Amino acid sequence: MSDTLRQTPLHALHVELGAKMVPFAGYDMPVQYPLGVMKEHLHTRAKAGLFDVSHMGQVIVNNPLGYGGAAQAMEALMPVSLLPLGEKRQRYGFFTNDDGGIMDDLMIANRGEHMFVVVNAACKVADIAHMKAHMTTCDVQEISDRALLALQGPAAEAVLEPVAPGCDIMKFMDVGIFNSDFGELWISRSGYTGEDGYEISVLATHAEALARKLLEHADVEPIGLGARDSLRLEGGLCLYGNDIDTTTSPVEAGLTWAMQKVRRKGGEREGGFPGADRILDELENGTSRLRVGLRPEGRAPMRDGTVLFAGADGGEPIGRVTSGAFGPTIEGPMSMGYVDIAHTADNTQLFGEVRGKRQPVRVAAMPFTPNNFKR
Repeated sequence: MSDTLRQTPLHALHVELGAKMVPFAGYDMPVQYPLGVMKEHLHTRAKAGLFDVSHMGQVIVNNPLGYGGAAQAMEALMPVSLLPLGEKRQRYGFFTNDDGGIMDDLMIANRGEHMFVVVNAACKVADIAHMKAHMTTCDVQEISDRALLALQGPAAEAVLEPVAPGCDIMKFMDVGIFNSDFGELWISRSGYTGEDGYEISVLATHAEALARKLLEHADVEPIGLGARDSLRLEGGLCLYGNDIDTTTSPVEAGLTWAMQKVRRKGGEREGGFPGADRILDELENGTSRLRVGLRPEGRAPMRDGTVLFAGADGGEPIGRVTSGAFGPTIEGPMSMGYVDIAHTADNTQLFGEVRGKRQPVRVAAMPFTPNNFKR
């Protein structure tokens, strides 16, 4: 199967390190290493984990007016305020479709002369085509000669500082370009684990050497997709294709924090993005369902697709789980999903149908474990 899948620049290193490789978004990716998913997860929370996220898309958007011109064009595709974003700062956003659904979520950075965008692996071809088709005043260029690593956990700063001096003064969502023994590194202080850490874009030709250097540190272990998923779920973070997709609006998904007042009704740059009628109405008047955290009773997770009911017997479904796993940090199962608005209050008792039997589960606040970003 590997012969039909794309490989990242770190593929040979994953194999050398004993990773179990699986297909993911068209790539042959490490799901776990000999340490195992549980220990990889806990190691990232306690020290630092190194992730290969080179399958994600890296894009530079140029405009004759610099970042401002690119931001104006990008604002026409999403309900997010990008024009005031400061230089060397990054913001979370999402493309919406005409029905108000989410086409993808992504990171957008102001690099002064241009915009730098990181998109999800499974959506990158469609995202780049979408930008090229609609941002006609811009030059949209996929960066194909760079790898992307994520160094996550409380020890990340101490590990990366000797490699990229100056990265220690960065705050959450800062971006910068750093010279190093491994060439020019494009670094953001961000990640998708709920921990402090960095994402590091490096020339593909230097990626393995950089990874080996970081792994030399006693506090760093390689981490696979299995632990990445449980870490992001503990952090209450959405996985595109599971928790958000073209059928879910940003309001239903609980992403209202990412839609600034200036893009809402009465704002200086109200609307003007796909699906604005639905999204602005939901912001004002609410929606019929919401994404919530869920804590199943017992030890068994309720996974994607589990149907939710208000009672132990009878009745129509009132929701569905979209992600579920065991949380090593919280020492118990956790899920998230969509529930009818009448059943979304914290601690509401619900029931999930698992193998034909209804098991108790309660609505719970997210994140399941506190985020540790450096503010």
